[in-house]
Amino acid sequence: MMNMTGKAFAKKLFGAKYERLARTLLLDVIIFWGLYIAGFQVQVAASVRILMISAFTAGVMWQALSSRDNAVELQHMLMLPQHGRKFVFSYIAALGAYTVLTKTGLLLAVLLAVSAWKPIEMVGMAICMLHAVLMAAAVYSLKKYWYAGGIWAAAIVSAILFFGNRPWFGLLLLTNGLFAILILRKAEVYAFYQGENEKSRAIKQRKKGSLWRYFFRYLSCHRNYLVNTAVMWCVALVMPYFLREMAGLSAAPVGFAILSLNTPICILLSCDCDLEQAVRFLPGQKQRFCIPYCLFIFSCNMAADAIFLLIWQIQNGSVTVLMIAGAVSFALQSAVLSVLLEWFYPIRGWKIESDLWHHPRKYVVPVVMLLLAGGVLAWPVLLYALPVLLAAEIIILLFICRRHWQPARTQMRQPHLRKVKRTLT
Repeated sequence: MMNMTGKAFAKKLFGAKYERLARTLLLDVIIFWGLYIAGFQVQVAASVRILMISAFTAGVMWQALSSRDNAVELQHMLMLPQHGRKFVFSYIAALGAYTVLTKTGLLLAVLLAVSAWKPIEMVGMAICMLHAVLMAAAVYSLKKYWYAGGIWAAAIVSAILFFGNRPWFGLLLLTNGLFAILILRKAEVYAFYQGENEKSRAIKQRKKGSLWRYFFRYLSCHRNYLVNTAVMWCVALVMPYFLREMAGLSAAPVGFAILSLNTPICILLSCDCDLEQAVRFLPGQKQRFCIPYCLFIFSCNMAADAIFLLIWQIQNGSVTVLMIAGAVSFALQSAVLSVLLEWFYPIRGWKIESDLWHHPRKYVVPVVMLLLAGGVLAWPVLLYALPVLLAAEIIILLFICRRHWQPARTQMRQPHLRKVKRTLT
């Protein structure tokens, strides 16, 4: 059972012949060598390295464990005769290998290329990644006691910050990792299975569908997506403090550009195949979906920008009408670009939700917004040209929404239509 479970999930995550793993490792080597020969070096404290590796690995592992895309495979495997302990560790080993090799490996390649490492530090980073995988799985299995998991995680973060530079800190991580293994030995298999919530099935039917109701219902059902929005609001709270010294250079556009990095709300079509098929195949759905979707992203961006402007006013007291207009312009432009990108270039071939969250496409819109912000900082007159660019993008979006498009040789199944109707109502 252990080998069967590990192979099943490994083939799902890495491909039937593990071809995805080879491509990822090749990409890591290319990124490492490119940064290494560039000669760019920075000094990174040991505690900062440990915190970065631990937080990133644990976060990706948590996303992999909470992904609903594994529910079908888990449900099928749980119907077979199995030993709970072996099944749990096989499942965690598969997801842990996916996390470390495909996600943390990229971050580790960057850190190795831009900073000097000792052999003992490499061993410490390996222990750190293993510890993060085990602890994330252990805390996830204690979802009913979330407060205990939160206190445990906070204690480890505090220990990293205060004692991360000590030579004996690796022994502390090993000890805590063994404690996590003891918790996982007693964990039930069903603690990692996310079945459909019975409460979610009882949906009140309405005569008229509403996409805004669908958006909020979707986010309420995927509460881990709301974490990114909460993080961006926290970033909006502290960013004016870091940009305060650049206030004379009108650094607010940089803040607006950074706050546009809200991945979950920009991948609704990519992460929901049923919704994408309905939008693309049913008549008149472009206008009914794309425009409300654009306004929804704009509202989320403006919420973060409003917090940023409020804190800026409290600290600097220099919020002007031009800054408010810039916030509206950047938020709307980011929303339009996100919708156009999601419509023309949806993410395909992903295995679990973590692939969506860390796909390189997520950086396209923020990079474009940062380039615009840099242009505004260098040539403030460009701020007056942004409305022209924004108007052109809105015209393109409206043209796409009004364009009549009929799918060739493709018809929606009636049960699928009823499912989409229930979702929207």
